[in-house]
Amino acid sequence: MIDISLSREIKILETSTQLTMQDIFGTWKARWGINRMNYKVEPGLYRIGKPDSSSPVLVTANYKMSFDTLRKELSSLDAWILVLDTKGINVWCAAGKGTFGTRELIDRLSIVQLEKVVSHRTLILPQLGASGVSAHEVQKDSGFKVLYGPVKAKDIKGFIQSGLKASAEMRTVRFSAYDRLVLTPIELVSTVKISLMIFGVLFLLNLIGLGSFGLVDVYAYIGAVIFGCVLTPVLLPWIPGRAFAWKGWLLGFIWIVAVNLLNGWPYAPQYSLLRALSYLLIMPSISAFLAMNFTGSSTYTSFSGVLKEMKLAIPPIVISIFLGILLILVSSFITNK
Repeated sequence: MIDISLSREIKILETSTQLTMQDIFGTWKARWGINRMNYKVEPGLYRIGKPDSSSPVLVTANYKMSFDTLRKELSSLDAWILVLDTKGINVWCAAGKGTFGTRELIDRLSIVQLEKVVSHRTLILPQLGASGVSAHEVQKDSGFKVLYGPVKAKDIKGFIQSGLKASAEMRTVRFSAYDRLVLTPIELVSTVKISLMIFGVLFLLNLIGLGSFGLVDVYAYIGAVIFGCVLTPVLLPWIPGRAFAWKGWLLGFIWIVAVNLLNGWPYAPQYSLLRALSYLLIMPSISAFLAMNFTGSSTYTSFSGVLKEMKLAIPPIVISIFLGILLILVSSFITNK
């Protein structure tokens, strides 16, 4: 156990491996984008169980979901958790932004005076944070050696019990359909405000007689959103092509062809060619744009790859939506004459 007089001198925060209903509800809210940007814990040094000077030190971000994911996997262990100030961003994203980085780690070690708490000089960092931390600089400035733990928090106990050795399985980054699915709610929520604005504009156009928008337009749009935000991420490995925008466009195209056919095109006179073409221009482009947003949540892309795809995809998406809007307004005008 750590000396009581030392614990009074150094601020050590208490936590446990048990998640409360409040923790679980908070995670659910964060998944749906509710209070997401303020879902964080205080940076500093935490104790799990009854750690002593030889207990392992695990480093994580102050995004509460990252913190909770780690601590709940440490049951029956005595350990220290060093929480960095990543501004409430998870380890992986914070490493890319630099907040889970070399300078913050060195500064936090100094602030919590870790050298007075533990006798060893080893830090266990999450593997997904490696891109933000220069291990040799940390050791040079602080005297602490950086070891990278497994990809998944569920493997951390096995990693510690095996003498800080990771198997090939522990090092493998997997991004399963479930992993992708749990990231989609926040994407859906982010479209709600924009969608309400779009529906409001369509209502006003109907009100002043410049449009004839109805149920088909509503479910065609909602379907394009779902195909872009949900189905594209879930089916990502099986959709042909590499670019996210292309994958989203392809699913959106399949969806809107089905919508056109279900509404009788090309045999129903009231369902004009212009209306069908406008859907083909607008809806797949919406799906493509929303699918492209998922690049920031994926292990499949690099930062440079994301920028390249946006540069190539956004101009045709904007042009396609603009032309589609013109066609649908012309179609509405002809129908109302």
